[in-house]
Order: sequence, then C-alpha cells, then structure tokens
Amino acid sequence: MITKEMVIGQVLREYPETARFFLELGMHCLGCPSATMESVEGAALTHGKDPDELVAELNKAIAEN
Repeated sequence: MITKEMVIGQVLREYPETARFFLELGMHCLGCPSATMESVEGAALTHGKDPDELVAELNKAIAEN
C-alpha cells in the first residue's frame, strides 16, 4: 500500500507501474534527487494535485496489477 508519506523513489522501486502517474503530473525527472527525497504528498502539492486523490489513484493502479 502506498501512503502520502512515502518517498517517490521508494514508490517507484516497489511499484514501477506507478511511473505514469508521476509523469502525468509533470514529474519528468523521476530519477533526479528530488524524486529520491520528496514525499508523494509533497510532489502532489508541488504539482497542484490533491495528495489523497493521487494516493488513491496509485493504490488503485497497484491493486489492478
């Protein structure tokens, strides 16, 4: 399960299929230092997305795989 406190790098390592959601947010540098240190919540807020909505989408995606 993905939480908004998780770091993006961790999410991508554990659930690589989630990369498309981060790319859709405009996060095209998934391997950069920000992605390895920024939380899912922080990324969502930075890119104008509701953190709870993003977490729900991410968890739905991993449940479907």
